[in-house]
Amino acid sequence: MVQTSIQQTADQLTSTDAVTAWLEGLGAKHSESEAMLIWQAIELAKQAHEGQQRASGEPYVNHVVAVADILVNLHLDADAIVAAILHDVVEDSNYTLDYLSEQFGHVVANLVDGVTKMKIIDHGTMADGDEAIMQAESLRKLLLAMAEDVRVVLIKLADRLHNMRTLKYLPESKQLRIARETLDIYAPLANRLGIWQIKWELEDLSFRYLEPDAYKQVASFLDERRVDREQYIEHAINILKMELLQAGIEAEIQGRPKHIYSIWKKMQRKGLGFHELYDVRALRIMVDAQRNCYAALGIVHGMWKHIPKEFDDYIATPKENNYQSIHTAVMGSGGKTLEVQIRTRDMHAHAELGVAAHWKYKEGSKQDAAFEQKIAWLRQLLEWREESDDDGDFIDRFKSEVFQDRVYVLTPQGKVVDLPQGATPLDFAYHIHTEVGHRCRGARVDGRIVSLIYELKSGEQVDILTTRHGRPSRDWLNPQLGYLKTNRARAKVRTWLKAQNYEINAISGRTALEKELHRLGVQEINHRILAEQFKFKDLDSFLVALGRGDINSTQLAGAIQRLLLKAQPEKLLTTNQSLPRRPSRSSGNDIDIEGVGNLLTSMANCCKPVPGDQIIGFITQGRGVTVHRRDCHNILKMDEARRSRLITVEWGNAASESYSVDITVEAIDRQNLLRDVLSILSNEHINMLAVNTHSDTQNHTAIMKFCLEIHDVDQLSLVLNRIGALPNVMEVRRDI
Repeated sequence: MVQTSIQQTADQLTSTDAVTAWLEGLGAKHSESEAMLIWQAIELAKQAHEGQQRASGEPYVNHVVAVADILVNLHLDADAIVAAILHDVVEDSNYTLDYLSEQFGHVVANLVDGVTKMKIIDHGTMADGDEAIMQAESLRKLLLAMAEDVRVVLIKLADRLHNMRTLKYLPESKQLRIARETLDIYAPLANRLGIWQIKWELEDLSFRYLEPDAYKQVASFLDERRVDREQYIEHAINILKMELLQAGIEAEIQGRPKHIYSIWKKMQRKGLGFHELYDVRALRIMVDAQRNCYAALGIVHGMWKHIPKEFDDYIATPKENNYQSIHTAVMGSGGKTLEVQIRTRDMHAHAELGVAAHWKYKEGSKQDAAFEQKIAWLRQLLEWREESDDDGDFIDRFKSEVFQDRVYVLTPQGKVVDLPQGATPLDFAYHIHTEVGHRCRGARVDGRIVSLIYELKSGEQVDILTTRHGRPSRDWLNPQLGYLKTNRARAKVRTWLKAQNYEINAISGRTALEKELHRLGVQEINHRILAEQFKFKDLDSFLVALGRGDINSTQLAGAIQRLLLKAQPEKLLTTNQSLPRRPSRSSGNDIDIEGVGNLLTSMANCCKPVPGDQIIGFITQGRGVTVHRRDCHNILKMDEARRSRLITVEWGNAASESYSVDITVEAIDRQNLLRDVLSILSNEHINMLAVNTHSDTQNHTAIMKFCLEIHDVDQLSLVLNRIGALPNVMEVRRDI
């Protein structure tokens, strides 16, 4: 039987007597020779760390013993426990790995070496530049250590867990940084390895420091009704035990411990209050055989009314970390909701211990198979080192892999494929094989044709349609279009695009840039200034990066908007009109007028500027200032006599306002084309002011003109992308 908590014992190891008592308690879990080896390791650790203290003031040796105790409760072997005790010896003293190998064996020495080499990931979770490089290297060392001997990572997880328990002794800045990286890296990793004992505690401890107010609120909710809840659960356990005994099912039933972070996450995810949650009151039933799980489920549903849509069978379909259990929610006595988990004792051991269960059950072939499956996942992560030389991308892909919920779909041959939630048929194709992804042009799901942006659901069978000489599209990298969910698939597309000829990429990049500027209705922007926004030294390098997919259209549109908003007009436009600049005063609306105060402003109907456009003002007779785009044809063709009435204006606080924009859609005519466009506008919550459509029956083409209300160029770019991705649409652009 797995112990329900690994926290109490280790935190009490604060004296020599406590360490001695802990050693004596190992006799029940380890042989005499193993206990002696552990005792020798502690004696060596005492010498190596003599005089060293933790921030709490306690002797440093207490920390390594606490780490070892966590591994004892995870049922790890003596080598891992000894290595945990010695994990800082080589780094903090004159003892060498050769000496450790002589005294404790090469396995222990290798584990200590692995922990020493694997530096702590302490460069933050939003790193860039040199920090991103350092963090990526740390992650690579982490994955490599896991693939070579996963016990190295288990020691690191135990080390991090004890550090989190004693985090209160560190300065607040370090508390926040360590808590954030624990929640971003270590807790998801413990979850993926299936070690829920460590996962839950790491999450709760991190949450306590990152969101102290929310933590106290949820904790107070749990404390308020604790007595009533425990009495209710005890009553439910007694009734359920009697029913199971009458059915001839031997079971152990206990109240399931509540974890503050998981409660808060569920409240946030579902938008529920604390008292609306189904699993505040929870039971866990453990039986001897899998068939008794379903028999117990029948009894539970016979006793209490099942709550619709609150049922998951993770026995028939295990989670990605091999977690198995039945989850259901019922309306218990008194009309109170009750969550029930049902599993075998072996399933419970693996749910709590995860990959660590390999050492408890290492004689069993089934458990070894599960262990190898997890190690196979780790080795797959290591393949990313060969797929990308971008450190920031590598870190994002790591986080994406360990965070995502999963969907399980089938190949035509019946093989199960594990993908992140939201994955598309194109993601599936790249998972099968890189060339299948490159040549993918369509997909059938359960026998019906679907689009490449269709989100797959568990249980569906996917059949990829390919062409003989296919090639990836740059549009696949555009996140707004939704073709690819997995970072791994996007990396394969980028790799293919990077491998293309330099000159071809440069031409493609220039075409992509001109297409985006044309679509947004932006004219005469300085391309070199735009390249500098992406930190490129010359225009050619920028165009090549754009052409091979390193920069997508969303990033490009954002850079164009930032450039238009922040840069000086004379640095942006190749055709400039020199205007006097005087102290600015607010006009009282969304336009800042330089040199003139409190004048009425209006947007010119000829060019309809929106935030992000480079603008200029024209002082009218009796109607205040009319705001034009700087590249408006009426401004460019204005005669010299009227040009003296031009005035410099800039966008003010326009975030909450909407502006009218004209766009044109050209397409091969088909049924429901207008409906599809209107559906996109509705989904993006964009108001349509006017629409005019014309169909040419001879050429089978359609031209549709829309007047839309939008907030800024970013939103305009998104809408143009979505409409441009519709079938039969040839071009969509902003009218100027």
